[in-house]
Amino acid sequence: MDLDALLHDVQAGTMSIAAAKAQLKAAPYLDLGYAKLDTHRGLRTGMAEVVFCQGKADEHLVAIFEHLLNTEGAILGTRCSKEQAELIKSHITSHKLYYNPISHIISTKNPEDKSEGQGLICVVTAGTADIKVAEEAAQVCEFFGNKVERIYDAGVAGLHRLLSHVETIQAANCTIAVAGMEGALASVIGGLVGNPVIAVPTSVGYGANFHGLSALLTMLNSCSNGVATVNIDNGFGAAFIASQINRLACQAK
Repeated sequence: MDLDALLHDVQAGTMSIAAAKAQLKAAPYLDLGYAKLDTHRGLRTGMAEVVFCQGKADEHLVAIFEHLLNTEGAILGTRCSKEQAELIKSHITSHKLYYNPISHIISTKNPEDKSEGQGLICVVTAGTADIKVAEEAAQVCEFFGNKVERIYDAGVAGLHRLLSHVETIQAANCTIAVAGMEGALASVIGGLVGNPVIAVPTSVGYGANFHGLSALLTMLNSCSNGVATVNIDNGFGAAFIASQINRLACQAK
């Protein structure tokens, strides 16, 4: 539920006060039996509920999308397979849905739409193989109304690639550093900027990488101040925190 949109409709005369009260009185969640959809999350946090698609039964996934689209008008689904995206699109024709096969995100926002958002969040990857996770982070940030600058393949193996973008990174309200292998990128960026860095370890790497564990431990043990770490491949978690930081920074200006 978008409180600002509700107020706008009442002021514009397209919705009666009684109808607005009825929406506000609705239960803060919709109980479907197999899922309880948090329809008031947007009111509490400023960001509506997001659907984690992976592992959900087909009929449950479609019904969740239908109900959230009816209550929110917009939707974002993460970890969505190509088959799931095709299924959802075949059942839901009331809204235009876009699927990105790199980020595995399905949403009502066209990923090609780079309309100006608020503030600035930088998403930086160590290598090209980290882009899958980075795009999840970047597209989630853009869905929530943030301006995003992507800086890809700028790892510490060629430090000059990162330093050539240092002014842009320093201007950001928050930076998301995405890296696999040994995960040193976050520490390097943390030593260059005065704003928070969110480190995202990825499962990219050879055997001793242990599917991202080595990068995770490096980031957790970063000697740079101002670096916080999310779980392995968790681009969504990093994006949500970055959106909160960016929003607070914009409000303070």
